[in-house]
Amino acid sequence: MALKEFKLPYGRGTQSVFLPEEHISDVLVGVPTPACDVKEATLEAMRHPIGSKPLSELVKKGDKVCLVVADITRAWNRAREFTIHVVNELNRSGISDEDMYIVFAQGTHRPHRDEENITCVGEEVAKRIKMYQHVSTDKSMLTHMGVTSRGTDVWIDTRVVKADKIILINAVSTHEMAGFGGGRKLILPGVAGWDTIQQNHCHALGDELGSGLNPDAQVLKIEHNPVSEDMQEACDMVKPCFLVHSIINEEGEIASMVAGDPYEAWLEGTRRVFRLQKVPMKQQADVTIVSAGGYPKDTNLYQGTKCYTAAEISAKKGGIIITMIEAEDLMEPPAYLGSFKYPNLMEMEKGLRACFTIPFFVAFDNLITAMTHTVYIVTKPENFKILAERTHQIPVATVSEAWELAQKKLAEEGKTDYTINVIPHGSAVVPYIK
Repeated sequence: MALKEFKLPYGRGTQSVFLPEEHISDVLVGVPTPACDVKEATLEAMRHPIGSKPLSELVKKGDKVCLVVADITRAWNRAREFTIHVVNELNRSGISDEDMYIVFAQGTHRPHRDEENITCVGEEVAKRIKMYQHVSTDKSMLTHMGVTSRGTDVWIDTRVVKADKIILINAVSTHEMAGFGGGRKLILPGVAGWDTIQQNHCHALGDELGSGLNPDAQVLKIEHNPVSEDMQEACDMVKPCFLVHSIINEEGEIASMVAGDPYEAWLEGTRRVFRLQKVPMKQQADVTIVSAGGYPKDTNLYQGTKCYTAAEISAKKGGIIITMIEAEDLMEPPAYLGSFKYPNLMEMEKGLRACFTIPFFVAFDNLITAMTHTVYIVTKPENFKILAERTHQIPVATVSEAWELAQKKLAEEGKTDYTINVIPHGSAVVPYIK
């Protein structure tokens, strides 16, 4: 039996596992795409934008410009490499450093530590430009913008609303609930009030108790996705004037940039991401081994479990999933692990419908995966007790150990012709049966 070594991202490094080659069905990776020259691509995108005049023609001296920038959980967007070019282009267009400021789009996430601000925007920008943390629960810092057609009461960070011009900075990515990330998500949930965020995300559930997840709120789907469309309505109320987003390849590098109209440029970004990430597979496998992609994508369980979307598509119902999430910051946000307190899925769904929060929803979605598959989670040993008690997953320290346990389970089930799918960057691909 020939064995092949796979080195998979884990935390700030990798872990290795040796797998039998004859059982490997697919190694699911994105379309190979080279990195771009970030400065050149950013300037080109801003000066020849999509669906918009160049940035220099949209601002004038004296304008107060707010840059809404994705928070530390999206540091993989590499905005630290291109935000400086946005700032300098604004300078060239007559906007002084003193007339611009950054509001980080934390949504319901915690405020940044000082070093995390630098991680998000780069040291030079952090030194030159005023920065503010969005706190969704601080109602004194929110302004009411209206009500969407689906009844979401839209409250937005006042510092964003009062700006003369608003620019959205992030990456375009796939999103398990909103279809794609980036764009309108910088406004809702990014700089929205707590209640606004919960009302919007409640559309991710089915219409009736017991129906579970809304099938229209899923990865890659934008049209007739109630979560996405509600977000876009809220964004339109705020009227951002420009968007600058990166497109990230599987190696975590910037492959290209999109800029321009906050909807049209984002939409073009979704097309590029689709071409990079939609990956054919021969079949759903008995065993799927998936990495969240390493740091910062696996800094906590809440963010790391984004890789479960690809894993579920890749795995047979009732199959084995081995997922790799270091989770050095396991308890962030506290509401996520606190949601695993119900005796069964039905009671959990009742609780979620009574008091919807995003961490609660993600926990519910993850528990469905754990209840319908055997899930071994490779994580830090200090996380074992909490994960074993609450999440219906089996924690292990290494991917090799997880594979040994999977082999024992396969043998117990009498499966000798089993198949394996390997996904090195789980949040960077969306598998489909060819």
